[in-house]
Amino acid sequence: MELASVLNVGNRCSPGILRRFPHHRNQLACFSRVSRRAPSPGDAFGASLSVSRRKLCNAPQAAVAAPAPKIGANPDVVKELGFEEVREEFISEYKSTAVLYRHKKTGAEVMSVVNEDENKVFGIVFRTPPKDSKGIPHILEHSVLCGSRKYPLKEPFVELLKGSLHTFLNAFTYPDRTCYPVASTNLKDFYNLVDVYLDAVFHPRCVSDPQIFQQEGVVFNEMKGVYSQPDSVLGRICQQELFPNNAYNVDSGGDPSVIPDLTFEEFQEFHRKFYHPSNARIWFYGDDDPTERLRIVNAYLSNFEANNSAAESEVKPQSLLSEPKKIKEKYAVGEETDTSKKHMVSMNWLLSDKPLDLETELALGFLDHLVLGTPAAPLRKTLLESHLGEALTSSGVEDDLLQPQFSIGMKGVAESDIPAVEELIVSTLQKLADEGFTSEAVEASMNTIEFALRENNTGSFPRGLSLMLRSMGKWLYGRDPFEPLRFAKPLEDLKAKIATEGAKAVFSPLIQNFLLSNKHLVTVELQPDAEKSAEIEALEKERLAKVKASLAKQELEELARATEELKKRQETPDPPEALKAVPSLSLSDIPKEPIHVPIAIGEMHGATMLRHDIFTNDVLYAEVAFELRTVPSELLPLVPLFCQSLLEMGTKDMDFVSLNLLIGRKTGGISVYPSTSSVRGKKEPSSKMIIRGKAMASQAQDLFSLMRTILQDVQFTDKERFKQFVSQSKSGMESRLRGAGHRIVASRLDAMLNIPGAVGEKMGGLSYLDYLRELEKQVDTDWPAVQQNLERIRTSFLSRKGAIVNLTADEKNLTKADSFVSSLLEALPETEPVVCTWNGILQPCNEGIIVPTQVNYVGKAANLYDTGYELDGSAYVISKYIGNTWLWDRVRVSGGAYGGFCDFDSHSGVFTYLSYRDPNLAKTIDNYDLTVQFLRELELDDDALTKAIIGTIGDVDSYQLPDAKGYSSMLRYILGITEEERKLRREQILSTSLRDFKAFADVLEHVKEKGIVAAVASAEDVESANKERPGLLQPKKVSL
Repeated sequence: MELASVLNVGNRCSPGILRRFPHHRNQLACFSRVSRRAPSPGDAFGASLSVSRRKLCNAPQAAVAAPAPKIGANPDVVKELGFEEVREEFISEYKSTAVLYRHKKTGAEVMSVVNEDENKVFGIVFRTPPKDSKGIPHILEHSVLCGSRKYPLKEPFVELLKGSLHTFLNAFTYPDRTCYPVASTNLKDFYNLVDVYLDAVFHPRCVSDPQIFQQEGVVFNEMKGVYSQPDSVLGRICQQELFPNNAYNVDSGGDPSVIPDLTFEEFQEFHRKFYHPSNARIWFYGDDDPTERLRIVNAYLSNFEANNSAAESEVKPQSLLSEPKKIKEKYAVGEETDTSKKHMVSMNWLLSDKPLDLETELALGFLDHLVLGTPAAPLRKTLLESHLGEALTSSGVEDDLLQPQFSIGMKGVAESDIPAVEELIVSTLQKLADEGFTSEAVEASMNTIEFALRENNTGSFPRGLSLMLRSMGKWLYGRDPFEPLRFAKPLEDLKAKIATEGAKAVFSPLIQNFLLSNKHLVTVELQPDAEKSAEIEALEKERLAKVKASLAKQELEELARATEELKKRQETPDPPEALKAVPSLSLSDIPKEPIHVPIAIGEMHGATMLRHDIFTNDVLYAEVAFELRTVPSELLPLVPLFCQSLLEMGTKDMDFVSLNLLIGRKTGGISVYPSTSSVRGKKEPSSKMIIRGKAMASQAQDLFSLMRTILQDVQFTDKERFKQFVSQSKSGMESRLRGAGHRIVASRLDAMLNIPGAVGEKMGGLSYLDYLRELEKQVDTDWPAVQQNLERIRTSFLSRKGAIVNLTADEKNLTKADSFVSSLLEALPETEPVVCTWNGILQPCNEGIIVPTQVNYVGKAANLYDTGYELDGSAYVISKYIGNTWLWDRVRVSGGAYGGFCDFDSHSGVFTYLSYRDPNLAKTIDNYDLTVQFLRELELDDDALTKAIIGTIGDVDSYQLPDAKGYSSMLRYILGITEEERKLRREQILSTSLRDFKAFADVLEHVKEKGIVAAVASAEDVESANKERPGLLQPKKVSL
């Protein structure tokens, strides 16, 4: 049971990028402008609730149903199409009928899951274990979507991004597999996506066209970015040392030092060997016709003969080591960085050399949550309270590869404290094995997992894709693909075993056998090295020099000619006839009205009540938003830590562990965060402090009672715990600078252009990092002042007057909740909110933020409303089109960046260009400025314009689960976005013309001429840019 893929526990440690998270094809997957603390007002999914601990009897119940009638494909058609039914099961947990088919001619396997979910999902997955770190699986994942036999244009993938109603469109490279999933709620659109993907993987142009292969410098720069992040470096080393003798010992994403060694012949052979039906697992999910699914895939499968690819792609298990081993490696830090507490250490166990039974897997998942899953979890708590390090490294059970593993470690550690961290980990595990866990902790973890499984709330991620990835974790290794979809009986069996034998009898042997007595232990120490960046750059230059020296004059001339030819091809638009080959919808397929979310507006005790009558399977979703503009400007940087303190400090009667467990037993999770946005037409921002929670409707009283406790009773008395919060936040911000520099750039630019941007930057940007470093000292020198400021924040905003209560459930449960909401509001102060004057907009300047990195993040921005521009819905269409055409081609394809895109904040008027993992700096700024010329010279036929409009509507109508519908409706209310305005903007989107594109070029002239530039980059690249253009950037060094 792959519990790690089920749980979205907001408090657990982030998994390593090369372990849990695959590499993505779609640049957009990485480019969220959403703050890590607060949801963006335009994003209904910005604040996912952490899955907290629940009472077993209160978990949402799966439908009790008799075996479902057979609703698989027509048996006669199944036979006619060359398939055989292997097995059929009704999955009562998800009200789905799942049928596994085998294609008799090729051996391809198809899982067809039928239910009433309109968000249909397709995926095709190949086992693709690499033999080296040249990155073949990753480069191939990018390349197969660059044109195919049926769709012979440069990038059908981009055409789908432009003009589809997709709810998911991406591709992933794992260490041993490559996945190609799509999703859509529109049936015609869904089948279009499926056909493009099937043609892409089986008949790509890249295997016959070396130029497509040659342009994948994008992967090279993507991986340079990955290798610039210490957490990623640590994760990669841990994985490779943990698996010294199988496919996981190399990097499927690609090591930048050897990616250039990949040959076209190796590339072709890899596709021929592994991208074959005999090695394919195909997944369908949703409410579409199961017979039609088989017709679609057979049209491709029937063209192949069976081969031996399934056997060749088999991943061999890693045998267990007889003795533990220790590894020391280095990672790059800045020359001026204080390295005294910059070491990282991680202990990693391979848990088994053979597949585990379901009961053991499930128990290990529970154990993982017990020891690490919440702030109160004993292993997590003990390590953080030791002050031996600043934060945990990637930690927990990883179970989506062939063999499960467990990792735990710390970063921000002094070299002399490394042994103490290791000893503390082992001694804590030994103590847990000897003493066991409290009954409250066991109950809380049990409830967490059961609630998460039954609620099946995957946010913006399609539910069918979540199930697919779970199923693939077994299916790919020849195990039962149905097993991960069924949880009810295994869960009940485990609960019964705990009830009869006791939790200690279940979990202590797991700790002892899989960890303490397990010799397959790899401990990795990562040491800071101020010279590492220079060494990496020097080696790359040396390799290039050697290659150049080895080429004769004629060969160099041929290389230059080929490069120029490739550039010309990249910049030449596809011919209209090729573009027409990609299937698309028409405007007649698009609903003319915005998606309606029911809302009833009322009043209670001076607060505004928003109620959304939506079916939620007896779960009540609730938010209470308070006015945050009552908090003095100088206290704003403290607000994120104030929010964390409310949830992770105790009250007079309960320590934080007890409070944490009580929240878990009574609710589905509670979070607190700030949310700030511009309001169009107003100088003053909207800024709210939001407490958000969910519970079974029968536990609504407990939910609101706990909200009151958190808001009013938590005491800010634990100095050492607060110091932990500061250290963790500082460590997180330092990681963000290297791994998500585009977000730092965006927040920096916003802070120079408007008050909400300045507020956000104070609470999550570079200024916040500076503040945290000073606050860390103040906690030691003047803790009473910090306490006083925390209390001032609470006193400033906490009033029922002007509060907004937002509830989402069906009418019956909304009515039942009223009395509990009333009790909460009556308990709150009735003080009149006094709004403070906020300022602090940063002085505009072009800024080069210098960090140790191999790639750059480059931005440029200006406020379009300063020109007198008045918002029109066409701006959404044009912005999306610029990102999917000009910036994609020039910044990504030609420039080699992993991503280039733009964002128009219609609330503030700020238009921002951004790049991600970019080898360039000044050249990227040039491409931003050339956008104006691109729009002025643009020729757009009706088909291309229609695609642009449809793609924009797809974004506007993004698929939402019930909680997100209610939440986004609340945000619209707060920002004053009426139904009339929504209709108007939709009409403007649907009527966008080429004339609008031309007119928008004049507006963007303001960004070109007056825009501010910011970049997170290496010292060398900032220096180079300033040599090329004197005074372009003011250097700002950041110690990391």
